Amino acid sequence: MNELNHFPDGGYAFLKGGFPYSQGVKALPGYAIERVRFAQPVPVARGFAAIEAHLSALDRPRTALCAGELRSPAPLSMSGFKTFNEGYVEVLKRWNLFRDGLNPVARSNVAPQFAPPSEPCFYAFCYTVPAQNAGTSFVVSGSGEWPEGGRFPEDIVARGDSSPAGLKEKACFVLGKMQDRLAGLGASWPEATAVQVYTMHAIHSIFSGDILPRAGNGAGLTWHYCRPPIEELEYEMDVRGVAVERILSV
Repeated sequence: MNELNHFPDGGYAFLKGGFPYSQGVKALPGYAIERVRFAQPVPVARGFAAIEAHLSALDRPRTALCAGELRSPAPLSMSGFKTFNEGYVEVLKRWNLFRDGLNPVARSNVAPQFAPPSEPCFYAFCYTVPAQNAGTSFVVSGSGEWPEGGRFPEDIVARGDSSPAGLKEKACFVLGKMQDRLAGLGASWPEATAVQVYTMHAIHSIFSGDILPRAGNGAGLTWHYCRPPIEELEYEMDVRGVAVERILSV
């Protein structure tokens, strides 16, 4: 299990992930995490500008940004995904978030099946604010059915199998990753305020047989009819427990 890395300039700690994002974030004592969803997805460059303006209005630094949720036109090849991430991380570097090869910002990134955006967009973002006795607040990054660091695409769980048995194997693998990240953040399923699943496949049987027994029904489940951001992946999930959620029109 990864150790928590403190990021005091942002008021949170994070679990080390790969180049594009951390595995998850947790507010440090004296802070809470809030979430803002854009009323409509905003192209990435405009999204960063809107995030900066929102943080400035709250008298929060850019380093308070702790998570982003993106929407893409379609799943990318692995090379295309890496190219996109390079541009995305360049902004985090300019904002003094990406340091010493470590990216503290959590993220999910999926491709809607209906009315997809014409370019990569921000869907939502999270940030920290000062707060006393706020309790645990956290964001677990989105993850699909591919072991991080494994061979791609050879190590995709149940690769090419969207049968009920294949989907069950994929979902159980991703549920295990969510559980590990929650534990690493010192959080638990009952503390979640939202559990999100992203897939185009029917999940009714695994919902009652696998997801609910693990995640519970306290936060319910939001099912987004979307595909993960990389070709050949079929199932993604993320979890959060935040103090406040808002809608922002830009």
